[in-house]
Amino acid sequence: MGSRGQAGRGARCIPSSVSLYPQQEVQVVTMASAEPLTALSRWYLYAIHGYFCEVMFTAAWEFVVNFNWKFPGVTSVWALFIYGTSILIVERMYLRLRSRCPLLVRCLIYTLWTYLWEFTTGFILRQFNACPWDYSQFDFDFMGLITLEYAVPWFCGSLIMEQFIIRNTLRLRFDKDAEPGEPASPPALANGHVKTD
Repeated sequence: MGSRGQAGRGARCIPSSVSLYPQQEVQVVTMASAEPLTALSRWYLYAIHGYFCEVMFTAAWEFVVNFNWKFPGVTSVWALFIYGTSILIVERMYLRLRSRCPLLVRCLIYTLWTYLWEFTTGFILRQFNACPWDYSQFDFDFMGLITLEYAVPWFCGSLIMEQFIIRNTLRLRFDKDAEPGEPASPPALANGHVKTD
């Protein structure tokens, strides 16, 4: 129980393949060249995510309403700009609010932002006859641009967006010295442990 008990009480775990003897040198390479993704790179990932989700949502809606096994999902090219910009703004909100507000309050704020953004972009696009959505057939719509029926889906989407999309995107890193198509050399730390061959 002696050494095991100490290891379980906070001593750092070291893989068995790593020797602690001084004569066997273990090279640990830190990824000094790794940098967070640029705002443009994150915008691109958010835009693609939103675009994909809209296609999947409309395909699922078509299946539920019309029992269409072809799952024809539809969207508009405008969705790339709308989702990419909106989620990038929500990312900024998340970074400011995460230590100040509980999760459910943050998701409520994101949902209100989503309604404001959807109305604003829809109103602008409608001036050019380019708005790809129309909620006029819903009972609780406002000008056909937003509808209360989507409050729960937007809230759930906000939760998923923060917990899975934004948080994981902010963890991604570029290795500015890496050559395209070549593996990173040599491996660095993997999940806090020394990675060896």
